[in-house]
Amino acid sequence: MTDISIRKTGRAGRITLTRPKALNAMSYDMCLAIEAALDDWATDDDVALVIIDAEGDKAFCAGGDIQQLYDTGRAGDFAYGQTFWRDEYRLNAKIAEYPKPYVAFMQGFTMGGGVGISCHGSDRIVCDSSQIAMPECGIGLVPDVGGSLILANAPGRLGEYLGLTTSRMGPADAIYAGFADTFIPQDAWPTLIERLEETGDPAQIDAASETPPQGAMRELQADIDAHFAGEDLQSIVNALKASDSAFAADALKAMGRNSPLSMACAVEILHRLRGPAADIRRALELEYRFTFRAMEQGDFLEGIRAAVIDKDRSPNWQHGLEKPPTMAATQMLLPLGELKMTFNA
Repeated sequence: MTDISIRKTGRAGRITLTRPKALNAMSYDMCLAIEAALDDWATDDDVALVIIDAEGDKAFCAGGDIQQLYDTGRAGDFAYGQTFWRDEYRLNAKIAEYPKPYVAFMQGFTMGGGVGISCHGSDRIVCDSSQIAMPECGIGLVPDVGGSLILANAPGRLGEYLGLTTSRMGPADAIYAGFADTFIPQDAWPTLIERLEETGDPAQIDAASETPPQGAMRELQADIDAHFAGEDLQSIVNALKASDSAFAADALKAMGRNSPLSMACAVEILHRLRGPAADIRRALELEYRFTFRAMEQGDFLEGIRAAVIDKDRSPNWQHGLEKPPTMAATQMLLPLGELKMTFNA
């Protein structure tokens, strides 16, 4: 496959995304290829660890390849998207539960589906150019690919803030929020990868670690917790509107671009996941309740039209932010019964 390179080098199983002109967007075939490789390597004694990286400087992986999702959904074929998300989520769980070290090198943009194939690994490396985000509410989805679990475990109410404003995290912020572990300048990556291939020992990563440039989120934490602690989207919007701070104004402006239905569901998902009982499978099962319905009942097709197809940036969402859709959000997250997310191929 021209979009991805999968091979064994030394003690390492190597996965390299090779679509730099498309910001290494992940297609369905790439997802299945990664899963097949991980299955093979899990019991291969020659493979001590897995390394995933990508060609180009702009992006590790800027998300999923959504053109076919849009085309099939517009044609009334919702099964393709449902199958895509189910199989993608199964891969995300496999990475989170993988029995061997899984090392991700995330330069440039790492968003959406890119988070799913990197940020659940055991060793997640960022550099100066790293920009990590969960922008799904802007296209009528919810933070998915297991990203909801990372958001739920972020300090205070940082998860709600990142999910609802779709804010980007530089390297320090990504580490602070729990999306990354280690800062290593990108020019040191080739040497480190060679050592990992030679030794199969992830301890090499700590030896190369440096302190990242200062981020912004830690300083914003008090404002975030004060405004994003509400029990639902309505409460958060009310808190922001009641404030005359620049922080609140900026947050409302960012949220005003996003699907109110998606944001309402995102808050509900994060609240359900917060606590010791939540794990990656619980997160993915909740996310799948939403994405299963996203084309037929949600704002996804309109969000993609406005952002990617027509590029008019003027989506006609089903609901307004002045009265967030609490009941519709509850319906989007109802159990799917026999159609629920399963983790078997």
